Amino acid sequence: MVARARRTFGEALISTGAVVLLLLTLVAIDDRVREQLSLRFRTTPTADLVNAGTRVQDLATVVFSAVRDQSIAHAPLVIFVVAATLLTVFMLRT
Repeated sequence: MVARARRTFGEALISTGAVVLLLLTLVAIDDRVREQLSLRFRTTPTADLVNAGTRVQDLATVVFSAVRDQSIAHAPLVIFVVAATLLTVFMLRT
């Protein structure tokens, strides 16, 4: 029972790390994402609380737009990464 909980925690940690790595890569590559993140961290905490929902939506829109633009520009690489990810997931499940 403890081993299963430890495994679940480890998998959640790996998934979170992958998302953070993807976001950091987007920040390094795309100026729009970098600008939006810098705007989010430069404001005062009270202003953040008031406009949190709108800001998260704006940031998500910019991130998804950057992902779409990058995936269109690098379509063969995206296809390879998706296929490799699916194969890895299926290998880990068996």
